[in-house]
Amino acid sequence: MKKAFGLAVASVISVLASTTAIAEETVNIYSFRQPFLIEPILEKFTEQTGVKANVVFAKKGLIERLKREGKHTQADLVLTSNFSALMQLEDMALTQAISSDTVDANIPAGFRDPQGQWVALTKRVRNVYSSKDRVGKLDTLRYEDLATEAYKNKVCMRPGKHPYNLGLVASMIAHHGEAQTKTWLEGLKANLARKPQGNDRAQVKAVKEGLCDVAIGNSYYFGKMIEDEQQKAWADSVFINFPNQQDRGAHVNVSGVVLTKHAKNKENALKLIEFMTDNTAQNMYASVNMEYPVKPGVPLSELVASWGKFKEDTLPLSEISKHRAAALRLLDEVKFDL
Repeated sequence: MKKAFGLAVASVISVLASTTAIAEETVNIYSFRQPFLIEPILEKFTEQTGVKANVVFAKKGLIERLKREGKHTQADLVLTSNFSALMQLEDMALTQAISSDTVDANIPAGFRDPQGQWVALTKRVRNVYSSKDRVGKLDTLRYEDLATEAYKNKVCMRPGKHPYNLGLVASMIAHHGEAQTKTWLEGLKANLARKPQGNDRAQVKAVKEGLCDVAIGNSYYFGKMIEDEQQKAWADSVFINFPNQQDRGAHVNVSGVVLTKHAKNKENALKLIEFMTDNTAQNMYASVNMEYPVKPGVPLSELVASWGKFKEDTLPLSEISKHRAAALRLLDEVKFDL
Protein backbone atom coordinates (compact mmCIF):
# COMPACT_ATOMS: atom_id res chain seq x y z
CA MET A 1 0.00 0.00 0.00
CA LYS A 2 2.74 2.43 1.05
CA LYS A 3 4.74 1.43 -2.01
CA ALA A 4 1.75 2.05 -4.30
CA PHE A 5 1.12 5.42 -2.65
CA GLY A 6 4.77 6.35 -3.08
CA LEU A 7 4.69 5.43 -6.74
CA ALA A 8 1.54 7.50 -7.25
CA VAL A 9 3.12 10.55 -5.56
CA ALA A 10 6.26 10.12 -7.64
CA SER A 11 4.13 9.94 -10.77
CA VAL A 12 2.28 13.16 -9.86
CA ILE A 13 5.55 14.94 -9.12
CA SER A 14 6.94 13.75 -12.43
CA VAL A 15 3.89 15.07 -14.32
CA LEU A 16 4.06 18.42 -12.50
CA ALA A 17 7.75 18.75 -13.24
CA SER A 18 7.11 17.95 -16.88
CA THR A 19 4.28 20.49 -17.04
CA THR A 20 6.47 23.16 -15.44
CA ALA A 21 9.25 22.46 -17.93
CA ILE A 22 6.81 22.86 -20.80
CA ALA A 23 5.48 26.10 -19.34
CA GLU A 24 8.99 27.50 -19.08
CA GLU A 25 9.54 26.91 -22.80
CA THR A 26 7.15 29.66 -23.85
CA VAL A 27 7.27 33.42 -24.16
CA ASN A 28 4.20 35.66 -24.38
CA ILE A 29 4.20 38.83 -26.47
CA TYR A 30 1.97 41.86 -26.92
CA SER A 31 2.78 43.27 -30.35
CA PHE A 32 1.89 46.51 -32.12
CA ARG A 33 3.92 45.22 -35.06
CA GLN A 34 1.99 43.45 -37.82
CA PRO A 35 1.80 39.63 -38.00
CA PHE A 36 3.32 39.38 -41.52
CA LEU A 37 6.56 40.84 -40.16
CA ILE A 38 6.75 39.29 -36.69
CA GLU A 39 5.52 35.74 -37.28
CA PRO A 40 8.38 34.64 -39.59
CA ILE A 41 10.90 35.95 -37.04
CA LEU A 42 9.18 34.14 -34.18
CA GLU A 43 9.01 30.91 -36.19
CA LYS A 44 12.75 31.09 -36.77
CA PHE A 45 13.30 31.78 -33.05
CA THR A 46 11.26 28.71 -32.06
CA GLU A 47 13.11 26.61 -34.63
CA GLN A 48 16.48 27.59 -33.13
CA THR A 49 15.59 27.56 -29.41
CA GLY A 50 12.55 25.31 -28.98
CA VAL A 51 10.78 28.16 -27.15
CA LYS A 52 7.20 28.70 -28.34
CA ALA A 53 6.21 32.33 -28.88
CA ASN A 54 2.57 33.28 -28.23
CA VAL A 55 1.49 36.65 -29.63
CA VAL A 56 -1.41 39.05 -29.15
CA PHE A 57 -1.52 41.57 -32.03
CA ALA A 58 -3.31 44.92 -31.86
CA LYS A 59 -2.95 48.37 -33.44
CA LYS A 60 -3.79 50.10 -30.15
CA GLY A 61 -4.85 49.45 -26.56
CA LEU A 62 -2.07 47.07 -25.55
CA ILE A 63 -0.41 49.50 -23.15
CA GLU A 64 -3.71 50.16 -21.37
CA ARG A 65 -4.37 46.41 -21.25
CA LEU A 66 -0.94 45.75 -19.73
CA LYS A 67 -1.52 48.40 -17.07
CA ARG A 68 -4.99 47.04 -16.28
CA GLU A 69 -3.71 43.47 -15.92
CA GLY A 70 -0.93 44.48 -13.53
CA LYS A 71 0.89 41.57 -11.88
CA HIS A 72 -1.61 39.14 -13.40
CA THR A 73 -0.53 39.83 -16.97
CA GLN A 74 0.74 36.97 -19.09
CA ALA A 75 2.77 39.32 -21.31
CA ASP A 76 6.54 38.97 -21.06
CA LEU A 77 7.42 41.41 -23.85
CA VAL A 78 5.84 44.29 -25.73
CA LEU A 79 6.93 44.98 -29.31
CA THR A 80 6.27 48.57 -30.32
CA SER A 81 6.10 50.21 -33.73
CA ASN A 82 7.45 53.56 -32.57
CA PHE A 83 9.63 55.29 -30.02
CA SER A 84 6.74 57.10 -28.33
CA ALA A 85 5.21 53.80 -27.18
CA LEU A 86 8.51 52.78 -25.62
CA MET A 87 8.47 56.03 -23.64
CA GLN A 88 4.87 55.47 -22.52
CA LEU A 89 5.65 52.00 -21.25
CA GLU A 90 8.66 53.26 -19.30
CA ASP A 91 6.85 56.32 -17.93
CA MET A 92 3.97 54.15 -16.69
CA ALA A 93 6.43 51.85 -14.84
CA LEU A 94 5.37 48.81 -16.87
CA THR A 95 8.92 47.69 -17.70
CA GLN A 96 11.99 46.20 -16.07
CA ALA A 97 15.65 46.40 -17.02
CA ILE A 98 16.93 44.27 -19.89
CA SER A 99 20.26 42.93 -18.67
CA SER A 100 22.13 41.15 -21.46
CA ASP A 101 25.73 41.34 -22.64
CA THR A 102 24.56 40.04 -26.02
CA VAL A 103 22.07 42.88 -26.48
CA ASP A 104 24.65 45.43 -25.34
CA ALA A 105 27.11 44.07 -27.89
CA ASN A 106 24.55 44.03 -30.71
CA ILE A 107 22.88 47.41 -30.25
CA PRO A 108 24.75 50.74 -30.04
CA ALA A 109 24.25 52.65 -26.78
CA GLY A 110 22.31 55.46 -28.50
CA PHE A 111 19.57 52.95 -29.34
CA ARG A 112 19.28 51.52 -25.83
CA ASP A 113 17.80 53.09 -22.72
CA PRO A 114 20.64 54.01 -20.31
CA GLN A 115 18.72 52.19 -17.54
CA GLY A 116 17.95 49.23 -19.80
CA GLN A 117 14.18 49.80 -19.90
CA TRP A 118 13.92 49.47 -23.69
CA VAL A 119 15.91 48.42 -26.75
CA ALA A 120 15.44 49.59 -30.33
CA LEU A 121 15.05 46.85 -32.94
CA THR A 122 14.78 48.72 -36.25
CA LYS A 123 15.30 52.22 -37.63
CA ARG A 124 13.26 54.24 -40.09
CA VAL A 125 13.99 57.75 -41.34
CA ARG A 126 11.46 60.59 -41.17
CA ASN A 127 11.87 61.54 -44.82
CA VAL A 128 10.47 64.33 -46.95
CA TYR A 129 9.01 63.24 -50.29
CA SER A 130 8.99 65.70 -53.19
CA SER A 131 7.06 65.71 -56.46
CA LYS A 132 9.27 64.69 -59.38
CA ASP A 133 7.31 66.88 -61.80
CA ARG A 134 6.80 70.03 -59.75
CA VAL A 135 9.74 70.15 -57.31
CA GLY A 136 12.49 67.68 -58.12
CA LYS A 137 15.13 66.25 -55.80
CA LEU A 138 15.82 68.19 -52.60
CA ASP A 139 19.34 67.21 -51.58
CA THR A 140 19.90 70.27 -49.37
CA LEU A 141 16.48 70.36 -47.71
CA ARG A 142 16.23 70.82 -43.94
CA TYR A 143 13.16 70.12 -41.81
CA GLU A 144 13.40 73.78 -40.84
CA ASP A 145 12.84 74.80 -44.49
CA LEU A 146 9.30 73.39 -44.48
CA ALA A 147 8.21 76.37 -42.36
CA THR A 148 9.54 78.96 -44.82
CA GLU A 149 7.63 80.95 -47.44
CA ALA A 150 8.99 78.71 -50.22
CA TYR A 151 6.63 75.90 -49.08
CA LYS A 152 3.47 77.95 -48.56
CA ASN A 153 0.42 75.68 -49.13
CA LYS A 154 2.70 72.90 -50.40
CA VAL A 155 3.11 70.51 -47.44
CA CYS A 156 1.07 67.39 -46.56
CA MET A 157 1.47 65.35 -43.39
CA ARG A 158 -0.43 63.15 -40.99
CA PRO A 159 -1.50 64.57 -37.58
CA GLY A 160 1.25 66.19 -35.55
CA LYS A 161 0.40 64.13 -32.47
CA HIS A 162 0.97 60.85 -34.28
CA PRO A 163 3.97 59.16 -32.64
CA TYR A 164 6.10 59.45 -35.80
CA ASN A 165 5.66 63.23 -35.95
CA LEU A 166 5.83 63.58 -32.18
CA GLY A 167 9.34 62.14 -32.28
CA LEU A 168 10.35 64.63 -34.96
CA VAL A 169 9.00 67.57 -32.94
CA ALA A 170 10.78 66.31 -29.81
CA SER A 171 14.04 66.14 -31.79
CA MET A 172 13.52 69.72 -32.96
CA ILE A 173 13.14 70.82 -29.32
CA ALA A 174 16.30 68.91 -28.41
CA HIS A 175 18.26 70.79 -31.08
CA HIS A 176 16.60 74.23 -31.06
CA GLY A 177 14.73 74.68 -27.79
CA GLU A 178 11.00 75.15 -27.21
CA ALA A 179 10.63 78.76 -28.38
CA GLN A 180 12.24 78.16 -31.77
CA THR A 181 10.38 74.88 -32.24
CA LYS A 182 7.04 76.58 -31.53
CA THR A 183 7.81 79.18 -34.21
CA TRP A 184 8.71 76.36 -36.59
CA LEU A 185 5.43 74.55 -35.86
CA GLU A 186 3.46 77.74 -36.50
CA GLY A 187 5.21 78.20 -39.85
CA LEU A 188 4.77 74.56 -40.79
CA LYS A 189 1.06 74.67 -39.97
CA ALA A 190 0.68 77.81 -42.09
CA ASN A 191 2.31 75.96 -45.02
CA LEU A 192 0.02 72.91 -44.93
CA ALA A 193 -1.97 72.32 -48.09
CA ARG A 194 -4.73 70.68 -46.03
CA LYS A 195 -5.56 69.79 -42.44
CA PRO A 196 -3.27 67.02 -41.09
CA GLN A 197 -4.93 63.68 -41.87
CA GLY A 198 -4.43 60.10 -43.03
CA ASN A 199 -1.35 57.93 -42.79
CA ASP A 200 2.10 58.32 -44.33
CA ARG A 201 1.16 56.62 -47.60
CA ALA A 202 -1.84 58.94 -47.98
CA GLN A 203 0.55 61.90 -48.02
CA VAL A 204 2.48 60.50 -50.97
CA LYS A 205 -0.80 59.80 -52.74
CA ALA A 206 -1.74 63.46 -52.19
CA VAL A 207 1.49 64.54 -53.87
CA LYS A 208 0.72 62.27 -56.83
CA GLU A 209 -2.76 63.84 -57.08
CA GLY A 210 -1.34 67.38 -56.99
CA LEU A 211 -2.83 68.35 -53.62
CA CYS A 212 0.64 69.21 -52.31
CA ASP A 213 4.24 69.24 -53.53
CA VAL A 214 6.06 67.74 -50.53
CA ALA A 215 5.09 65.28 -47.80
CA ILE A 216 6.59 63.97 -44.57
CA GLY A 217 6.69 60.19 -44.17
CA ASN A 218 8.66 57.22 -42.90
CA SER A 219 11.20 55.64 -45.23
CA TYR A 220 9.95 52.06 -45.11
CA TYR A 221 6.54 53.08 -46.48
CA PHE A 222 8.31 54.09 -49.68
CA GLY A 223 9.48 50.51 -50.11
CA LYS A 224 6.04 49.12 -49.26
CA MET A 225 4.40 51.35 -51.89
CA ILE A 226 6.92 50.35 -54.55
CA GLU A 227 6.01 46.69 -53.93
CA ASP A 228 2.25 47.35 -53.96
CA GLU A 229 0.75 47.22 -57.46
CA GLN A 230 -1.98 49.71 -56.58
CA GLN A 231 0.37 52.16 -54.84
CA LYS A 232 3.48 51.96 -56.99
CA ALA A 233 2.34 54.95 -59.07
CA TRP A 234 2.31 57.06 -55.89
CA ALA A 235 5.90 56.13 -55.08
CA ASP A 236 6.98 56.61 -58.69
CA SER A 237 5.72 60.21 -58.59
CA VAL A 238 8.10 61.33 -55.83
CA PHE A 239 11.73 61.49 -54.80
CA ILE A 240 12.73 60.31 -51.33
CA ASN A 241 14.84 62.98 -49.60
CA PHE A 242 16.99 62.69 -46.48
CA PRO A 243 16.77 66.07 -44.69
CA ASN A 244 19.53 67.98 -42.89
CA GLN A 245 22.41 66.24 -44.65
CA GLN A 246 24.58 69.37 -44.40
CA ASP A 247 24.22 69.62 -40.60
CA ARG A 248 22.91 67.25 -37.90
CA GLY A 249 21.44 64.57 -40.16
CA ALA A 250 17.96 63.11 -40.69
CA HIS A 251 15.70 62.25 -37.76
CA VAL A 252 15.46 58.51 -37.11
CA ASN A 253 12.54 56.87 -35.33
CA VAL A 254 12.59 53.25 -34.15
CA SER A 255 10.54 50.20 -33.36
CA GLY A 256 11.54 48.49 -30.15
CA VAL A 257 10.93 46.06 -27.32
CA VAL A 258 10.46 46.15 -23.55
CA LEU A 259 10.60 43.42 -20.93
CA THR A 260 7.40 43.71 -18.88
CA LYS A 261 7.60 44.41 -15.16
CA HIS A 262 5.76 41.20 -14.27
CA ALA A 263 7.24 38.90 -16.92
CA LYS A 264 6.70 35.28 -15.88
CA ASN A 265 9.02 33.83 -18.54
CA LYS A 266 11.87 36.27 -18.12
CA GLU A 267 14.66 33.93 -19.20
CA ASN A 268 12.91 33.04 -22.46
CA ALA A 269 11.96 36.68 -23.00
CA LEU A 270 15.62 37.66 -22.78
CA LYS A 271 16.48 34.91 -25.26
CA LEU A 272 13.98 36.38 -27.71
CA ILE A 273 15.29 39.93 -27.26
CA GLU A 274 18.81 38.66 -27.91
CA PHE A 275 17.58 36.84 -31.01
CA MET A 276 15.79 39.93 -32.34
CA THR A 277 18.93 42.04 -31.99
CA ASP A 278 21.17 39.52 -33.75
CA ASN A 279 21.93 38.90 -37.42
CA THR A 280 19.09 36.54 -38.42
CA ALA A 281 16.21 38.69 -37.19
CA GLN A 282 17.89 41.95 -38.18
CA ASN A 283 18.27 40.63 -41.73
CA MET A 284 14.60 39.63 -41.76
CA TYR A 285 13.47 43.08 -40.59
CA ALA A 286 15.56 44.61 -43.38
CA SER A 287 14.34 42.33 -46.16
CA VAL A 288 10.66 41.92 -45.23
CA ASN A 289 9.79 45.46 -44.15
CA MET A 290 12.48 47.65 -45.77
CA GLU A 291 13.66 48.97 -42.40
CA TYR A 292 17.20 49.90 -41.41
CA PRO A 293 18.85 47.36 -39.07
CA VAL A 294 19.96 48.69 -35.69
CA LYS A 295 22.83 46.22 -35.39
CA PRO A 296 25.88 47.60 -37.23
CA GLY A 297 27.12 45.57 -40.19
CA VAL A 298 23.80 43.96 -41.09
CA PRO A 299 23.22 44.59 -44.84
CA LEU A 300 20.31 46.64 -46.12
CA SER A 301 17.78 45.20 -48.50
CA GLU A 302 18.69 45.81 -52.14
CA LEU A 303 15.77 48.22 -52.53
CA VAL A 304 16.64 50.30 -49.45
CA ALA A 305 20.30 50.39 -50.45
CA SER A 306 19.25 51.85 -53.82
CA TRP A 307 18.01 54.98 -52.04
CA GLY A 308 21.59 55.86 -51.21
CA LYS A 309 23.58 56.48 -48.06
CA PHE A 310 22.59 59.23 -45.68
CA LYS A 311 23.70 60.95 -42.50
CA GLU A 312 21.46 60.30 -39.51
CA ASP A 313 20.98 62.41 -36.40
CA THR A 314 23.19 60.82 -33.74
CA LEU A 315 21.53 62.50 -30.76
CA PRO A 316 20.66 59.60 -28.41
CA LEU A 317 16.99 58.67 -28.31
CA SER A 318 17.11 58.93 -24.53
CA GLU A 319 17.90 62.64 -24.95
CA ILE A 320 15.11 63.19 -27.49
CA SER A 321 12.65 61.37 -25.22
CA LYS A 322 13.07 64.03 -22.52
CA HIS A 323 11.18 66.45 -24.77
CA ARG A 324 8.16 64.28 -25.60
CA ALA A 325 5.84 66.03 -23.10
CA ALA A 326 6.97 69.45 -24.31
CA ALA A 327 6.32 68.38 -27.91
CA LEU A 328 2.74 67.44 -27.05
CA ARG A 329 2.24 70.75 -25.27
CA LEU A 330 3.56 72.83 -28.18
CA LEU A 331 1.36 70.97 -30.66
CA ASP A 332 -1.63 71.86 -28.48
CA GLU A 333 -0.53 75.47 -28.11
CA VAL A 334 -0.36 76.05 -31.86
CA LYS A 335 -3.52 73.94 -32.43
CA PHE A 336 -1.56 72.05 -35.05
CA ASP A 337 -4.09 69.34 -35.82
CA LEU A 338 -7.18 71.59 -35.82
